[in-house]
Amino acid sequence: MTRWLDPIPVNTDSLETLNLPPLIAGTLVRRGMGDLEAAKAFLDPGLYAPSPADQLPGMAAAAERLTLAIRREEAICIWGDFDVDGQTSTTLLYQALRALGANVTYYIPVRAKESHGVHLPKLAEIIDGGAQLILTCDTGITAHDAVDYANSRGVEVVITDHHDPGETLPNACAVTNPKLLPKGHPLSTLPGVGVAYKLAEWVIGNWGLSQLPITTYQLPTPESLLDLAALGIVADVAELRGDTRYLLQRGIQILRNTTRLGLQTIFKLSNLQPSNLSEEHIGFAIGPRLNALGRLGDANPIVELLLTNDPSRANVLAAQIEGLNQQRKLLTSQVTRAAEAQLQADPSLLGYPVLVLANPAWPGGVIGIAASRLVERYGKPVILLNAPEGGLARGSARSVDGVHITEAIAAQKDILRGFGGHPMAAGLALETADIPKFRERIGRTVARMQGAAFVPEPELQIDAWLPIPDLTLDLAADLDRLAPFGPGNPPLVLASRNLTIRNAAAIGRNRDHVKLAVEDEAGHVQSVLWWNGDPEALPETGSRVDLAYKLRASDFRGLKQVQLEFVALRVVEEAAVEVKSKRIEVRDWRLESRKIETLEAGVLVWAEGADKARGKPRSGLRQADEFAIYTTPPSPTELRAALEAVKPKIVYVFGIAPLEETPEAFLQRLAGLAKYAVNKKGGQAALAELAAATAQREVAVQLGLEWLAAGGHLEFEIEDGQAHFSAGSRAANPYSMQDLFTALKGVLDESAAFRAYFSQADLKPLFE
Repeated sequence: MTRWLDPIPVNTDSLETLNLPPLIAGTLVRRGMGDLEAAKAFLDPGLYAPSPADQLPGMAAAAERLTLAIRREEAICIWGDFDVDGQTSTTLLYQALRALGANVTYYIPVRAKESHGVHLPKLAEIIDGGAQLILTCDTGITAHDAVDYANSRGVEVVITDHHDPGETLPNACAVTNPKLLPKGHPLSTLPGVGVAYKLAEWVIGNWGLSQLPITTYQLPTPESLLDLAALGIVADVAELRGDTRYLLQRGIQILRNTTRLGLQTIFKLSNLQPSNLSEEHIGFAIGPRLNALGRLGDANPIVELLLTNDPSRANVLAAQIEGLNQQRKLLTSQVTRAAEAQLQADPSLLGYPVLVLANPAWPGGVIGIAASRLVERYGKPVILLNAPEGGLARGSARSVDGVHITEAIAAQKDILRGFGGHPMAAGLALETADIPKFRERIGRTVARMQGAAFVPEPELQIDAWLPIPDLTLDLAADLDRLAPFGPGNPPLVLASRNLTIRNAAAIGRNRDHVKLAVEDEAGHVQSVLWWNGDPEALPETGSRVDLAYKLRASDFRGLKQVQLEFVALRVVEEAAVEVKSKRIEVRDWRLESRKIETLEAGVLVWAEGADKARGKPRSGLRQADEFAIYTTPPSPTELRAALEAVKPKIVYVFGIAPLEETPEAFLQRLAGLAKYAVNKKGGQAALAELAAATAQREVAVQLGLEWLAAGGHLEFEIEDGQAHFSAGSRAANPYSMQDLFTALKGVLDESAAFRAYFSQADLKPLFE
């Protein structure tokens, strides 16, 4: 049970001259901005004094070495990383150095082949190709072997990174990292793109063009690079303190007026109005799209997208990103649901201070996103692992305030094959067989880290209690003065009392979100969005609740309106419930399939796949007193949905399992169904129809279609459960195909396992 804490009264007299609304002034004081000058600088970036770049350790040496390389016309290779922080760092440094006349190239590792870090085979290839200086960004702080190798080849390395350093630093000619600063320094929370920006700022502004060769490139001002900095800061979930917050404030202003054609194209595909962009749009619309290419493909084209002036090329790259983003959403949803199923099957896992879950079918490119969703839901650190049997498990960790997850993982380094990260996120590798031992050990470590700060009863701090009529666009504008929000400056949590739940419905392409309507005692109705919510976790319609939420203005479809985002609720008064018997008479005919011929004409039969002629598919089910389940359903979800649709009094269970097929055979059959839809049905088919034809789950059909699209076999869009097909136009993406195939195999295996269980299980619990 979470304990809700009322707002803490504070004295705001020190900010009286600012004429702020009481809620805004009180929040500033509670967040340590009670000093008038500090509050002014917090609200207006024009009044903030940014820190000089040379306060970063190693910055002067890094800038001097780069300037020397430009003078000598040495070949510089920027080695980046495939997440948005790495993409934007690479782009920013490449643009700045190229404008200064540098002979510069870049390389971003392909996640599916190399993972994070600087890898010797590719490094050797780059040096063989003529590189004379390696410049890392958002990576390299633990690359001892790579730096030593480069040195042995006569190639120097400049490292810019923000991840936690090891006990010693690599033997590079310069290492700059904000983690080497004292805690609390205004530069200490910079992400990789922040460090890259400070380096570019130094080289462009402090060393003077007179020292550099004449160039035909247009020299950018450092400020023109801040749109890239804003993208990386938000996407890397950097702590918004000091210069990091300042760079984001300024960067959002630049981003709203960006001249980058690639970003403008992304805005159009995302239906975003540039003039209203906020950190939320970066975090939930732009960042995930850019991340999709790095997670499911090759991130190097992102640099081209962010720099190109060719509209045709921008459209091609943006369309590729959009397709991969849909695949990312689907894969993330599948991993999240599978993780939830593990917790439901083994509730003891919830007793650990950190959730450690593993599955051989989870694509490595999306497990970090799924881990973040589970952190939001369970309020504790989460580690998800792709764990092939007898092999090396690789995973991603996400944390909560107060738990430095990389330090917790490092404490288990004797059983790890590799790890790295920062306080809120990390990556790791270990033998699959060691996962149970790792779960026990890191659980004890996290418990010790929480120590006295550990609160047995979770707490939710409410910033203000407000009635529904006060939730206006004017209030949203007031709250926006405290933006941008994020770690170190979280959005305010508001709450309203004594609301009645009127309805709730799953929404979104993959039905991952929930929209609920609540009503106060005076009859005012308000809608609330619960991102990645679980409708089954809500009290039933008619329940009275206190509701906690975040509030901002939304410009969805060009209409400015108040948007509430669900945070939590607590039941005030249970709704009266009419008790009805739900007992169903179950007749087990699993070994008597011939009895199908004896059923009376009025019995509704559910049959799919090869047996579809014997009855109705899932989309054709209707209310009936007598119901026969001929084909074994592919999962408990389809079984529950069927029972809810039919509401039977008697169920005849035959449970004929379809012939188990390989993923390859399933994909071949699905391709045939899609081709039939194109040739005979105007290029349209309902997802439910395709699922029934294959006797599989809809998520399996979606994964299969995404695999076919990733292979260039077809294009498709899904709207309101209807798939619209067209001929394939993309080049095949083998990395995305591999992840999709792995996820599909996992879904098909889950269905096969459920059907095997269904064939022998005690049926009564399944129908209660």
